[in-house]
Amino acid sequence: AMPWILPEMPIDEQIASFLEETERMGRAGRLHHWVMVRPWDEVVLGLIGFDRVTRSGTAEWNIGYWVRSSEQRRGLASKSIQATLRWLGDLDDVEVELKVDPNNPAGKCTVERAVKQWGGARCILGDSAITVAGIRTVHECHLISIGPNKQSSTSKRRNKA
Repeated sequence: AMPWILPEMPIDEQIASFLEETERMGRAGRLHHWVMVRPWDEVVLGLIGFDRVTRSGTAEWNIGYWVRSSEQRRGLASKSIQATLRWLGDLDDVEVELKVDPNNPAGKCTVERAVKQWGGARCILGDSAITVAGIRTVHECHLISIGPNKQSSTSKRRNKA
């Protein structure tokens, strides 16, 4: 989700501002974003990224994602989470937060699946209120530790084959 979007304001200006900040902060190593694009027609399917806005007190990065409603329930979020966790954990041991709205069953399932695959855990201390479309909801926090010596259970099974 993009909780910073204000529905009553022009969307183009908000997206332009977001892209400018993303580029500036990306150059400083404070966040990383990727666009999910369908290869055959280059349609944007979603967005995934890491930033340093954490609430758990232990995580160094927070991961967030958004998938176009017409493309949900196809595994895009799960595949993107797996790929970005592998990328971020390639060089260094690090702890990552994933937040999820408890009222979003699909999102909750996606996050819980990633947490299980990577041996992560729920972190109640990291729960925090997030406003999306004017509605403030306490989002659940989950933690995953990643790094060169850690891999998801899916990767471990693949390596044994």
